[in-house]
Amino acid sequence: MKTKAVIFDMDGLLIDSEPLWQEAGIEALLPHNIQLTVEQYHSSTGLRTLEWVDHWFTHFAVDKSNAAATVTRIEASAIDKINRLGKPMPGVEHIINFFLERNFAIGIASSSPLALIDVVIKKLGITQHLDAISSAQGLPFGKPHPQVYLNCAETLGIPAYRCICFEDSFNGMIAAKAAKMACVVVPEAAQYHSPRWGAADLKLGSLANFNQLLLDRFLQ
Repeated sequence: MKTKAVIFDMDGLLIDSEPLWQEAGIEALLPHNIQLTVEQYHSSTGLRTLEWVDHWFTHFAVDKSNAAATVTRIEASAIDKINRLGKPMPGVEHIINFFLERNFAIGIASSSPLALIDVVIKKLGITQHLDAISSAQGLPFGKPHPQVYLNCAETLGIPAYRCICFEDSFNGMIAAKAAKMACVVVPEAAQYHSPRWGAADLKLGSLANFNQLLLDRFLQ
């Protein structure tokens, strides 16, 4: 019986999809005369698409009657781009094997729709290693609300305090900590030195850098 769990975010952590989400999102906002800067985009990573669109439509005072269509366009475009162009992040094979060898239950808790999660886990070849998949798509609240993480832990049958989460976004980190889970952040290089990661239990430059010595910190 597995008594410990690791839960991974997906986009930007397991697969290099954030630039493709960014491209899909920015393209979909252009017809509404919204031109996001890279900094603006990064301030809203980790949100579900519906919340992301609502955030920027509100910010730029855009009529929200087209919000649902914009969400559909972004998600369809992102799924297509990621299916064609998405690449594994460094260290994915290492981190999955690391926790498999130590008999951890393994889950994914993502803001992405299940259709995209399915595409990504097949592309990465990790479907058979996952004990639970949790999408925030149909929940009342997405990240930074902790529900998607709590749901994943419940499906795994592991108490939240015995779960270690891996995240790459600020909103995801807040969600993991709100769920009372330990959180390892692996930010993109340009965001690595930001003080915003102070709430994390550990910060790494790559999934490949995680090892037994670091794991022992969480098992004491």
